[in-house]
Amino acid sequence: MGKRRRVVERRKKKRPAVIVGVIAVVVGGAGFGGYALYGGGAADAASKTPAAKPVKTGPLSATEVQTTARTFLTSWQQGKVTQAAAVTDDAKACITLLTGYAKNAHVKDVTLTEGTRTGAKVPFSVKATVSYKGVSKPLSYDSSFSVVRRTSDGKPVVDWHAAVVHPDLADGDTLATGESGTPPIKALDRDGGEITTAKYPSLGTVLDGLREKFGKKAGGKAGVELRVVRGKASEKAKLSDKTLLELSKGTPGTVKTTLSPTLQAAAEKQVTTQKNASVVVMRPSTGEIYAVANSSHGFNVAFQGSLAPGSTMKIVTSTMLFEKGLITPDASHPCPKTYKLAGWTFHNDDDSEIKKGTFKMAFGASCNNAFINFAPKLSNSDLTTEAQQVYGLGMNNWAIGVPTFDGSVPVQSGAQMGASLIGQGGVRMNPLNMASVASTVETGVFHQPYLVSPSVDDRTVAKASRTMSAKTQSELKEVMQYTAAYGTAAKAMAGLGPDYGAKTGSAEVDGQKKPNGWFTAYKGDLVGAGVVQAGGHGGDTAGPIVAALLKLGSSL
Repeated sequence: MGKRRRVVERRKKKRPAVIVGVIAVVVGGAGFGGYALYGGGAADAASKTPAAKPVKTGPLSATEVQTTARTFLTSWQQGKVTQAAAVTDDAKACITLLTGYAKNAHVKDVTLTEGTRTGAKVPFSVKATVSYKGVSKPLSYDSSFSVVRRTSDGKPVVDWHAAVVHPDLADGDTLATGESGTPPIKALDRDGGEITTAKYPSLGTVLDGLREKFGKKAGGKAGVELRVVRGKASEKAKLSDKTLLELSKGTPGTVKTTLSPTLQAAAEKQVTTQKNASVVVMRPSTGEIYAVANSSHGFNVAFQGSLAPGSTMKIVTSTMLFEKGLITPDASHPCPKTYKLAGWTFHNDDDSEIKKGTFKMAFGASCNNAFINFAPKLSNSDLTTEAQQVYGLGMNNWAIGVPTFDGSVPVQSGAQMGASLIGQGGVRMNPLNMASVASTVETGVFHQPYLVSPSVDDRTVAKASRTMSAKTQSELKEVMQYTAAYGTAAKAMAGLGPDYGAKTGSAEVDGQKKPNGWFTAYKGDLVGAGVVQAGGHGGDTAGPIVAALLKLGSSL
């Protein structure tokens, strides 16, 4: 540096005009400025700069793949996490996951065996031991990774993803070993028999819900397991934690349900007669749920579905109309072929009409416009108030023992309000909700459905703020009995009278060729409701399923 200072000073005396430029270059980049001072020019400096190494491209050689794979697997097996991470394209993520593999998942004695490579893909097998608080169990599985060229320098590296460590991991997930969050349960039916998915395939989600709710309260002891703990991305994709290895089963607690083994078995069989069918059977006088089944087992539509209920909603609409004194069952009330409301033109099914008839006939035929033409006499919140106050719907406060969707009847205006009167618009229900509606009609009082007795955990069940009058209940039973005997439900309900009532429904769904078919009915102290998605008319699809269960139940 002393010699450089002398050179600058010497030039400063002879050529002052150059000094500013030279100093500026040195400040801007010491290396480049140094070459300029010694060589006397930028061109000469460039010629003395070391050339950048070219980035290697093209297919990987077998040697590159083999060397990278063995370095990675050997380092991981020996617990040299940093060295293993150094040959990946995401060292930070690799270090985090491999460190947790040992510390949080408690995996030790790892042996990694490379399989037969296919190009740049390297399969390998894992044999190890999972040990936690004196409990150990062997772990074995297969995985793989690919070797790629790193874009920055062309160096061969492992293409890092969480699935390299275990194929069930998505990026952002981790592994953990410890006590399972919730003890297992042994669920019993009302007769004391054990409930299993082998017996009742529909009840997988129900058993999961019972474990989550009652596992700790039922006196069970949690087991120990190795599980996948989902990260944010997996949670967005609605992936749940997954058990990979059970070190100890734990001790299950016992939970008794209200399910009838006879009706549950029959419900499981009935839903297989239709694609995408769901059904619920309950006892109106108490709210006890006797059966719940879905032909598809991945999601409990019967309890958690959120679907437009179509004309089965006319039960709630009729309750409101009767209470307001706007109509009676035998009053003359035509059902026009079309009805215009707020710019919309509403049609009846098959463009039918009832020119001269009663409200009861319109209810029995499920004629839409006989309900929609009441819209000008109603306020926007009337249907919402009726559903909440009399039927306990849309309050999000049901506590049946497992997760449920409790219906939704939002306040709407204009044409959407008119549509809600026939169970379209923003109205959403499921078979549990509609079974509860029919139960309220049968008893005159809302009894919140339940699968586990509230006395088990002293939980508070939902209550309606008021009950319908005896007159209104009588009118509702009259129109529902007429529907079961002479209307759209007559074929399905044949032979079940006279202490019965029913309502059918067909709910249009955008982009769906056939409507969802709905059916809800009561027979004595038993109620059933069901839906067949994209099945067509409720009387032909859901109706036979519900009716068969009511017939069986009434004979028990």
